[in-house]
Amino acid sequence: MNIVQPIRDRENIEKMKAVLKRKKRDLVLFIFGINCGLRISDILRLDVSDVKGRDFIEIREKKTNKNKRFPINPELKVVLEDFVKDRDPDEPLFITQQHNRLDRNQAYRIISRAAKLLNIPDRIGTHSLRKTFGYHHYIQFDNIELLQKIFNHSYSAITLRYIGIEQDIIDESYMNFYL
Repeated sequence: MNIVQPIRDRENIEKMKAVLKRKKRDLVLFIFGINCGLRISDILRLDVSDVKGRDFIEIREKKTNKNKRFPINPELKVVLEDFVKDRDPDEPLFITQQHNRLDRNQAYRIISRAAKLLNIPDRIGTHSLRKTFGYHHYIQFDNIELLQKIFNHSYSAITLRYIGIEQDIIDESYMNFYL
C-alpha cells in the first residue's frame, strides 16, 4: 500500500480547485473531502438526501461501523446546496456520466491526475483529502486530542504520524539542536 500525503500548501489547494473546477462534480468532491475529514469510502456512499437541506451529516462509518455526526460548515454548505439543488434526493451524491455511483478508483484518478498536472511533489490520492483536512485542522486549532476524536484514533501519536506532523516535529528538533 502506498502512503499518501496531505496537501500542506494552501496555494496548492487553491490550484487543485482551479484545475478541478472544469467539472463541477470533481471540484465538489475535492472541497467536500478536505472540509469533512471522511474516508473516501464514506464520501462515495452518500446520497443527495444525506446533504440536501441539512445542517449536519450523519453516517455510519464503513471502516469502524461507528456513527458519526458533524455539522456542514457554511462554505461547504453553499457549495453543496448549489451542487444538489435540482437533483433527485435518492440518487448518489457523486455520479458518473452514466449516472452510476462514482467509485474509489475513479475518485483516485480525479484527485491524482489533478495533483500530477500541478506537479505537486508528494504522493496524492483520495486519502490525501482526509489527511489534508487533518493537517490543516491541526495547524488551525493546535488540538491533537480533538482531531484524534474526529478521526477515531486510539492515540494522539497515531494522529500526529497520520497527518505527517510527527516527522515535522522530529525534523525541526534536529534542525534546532546543536551542542
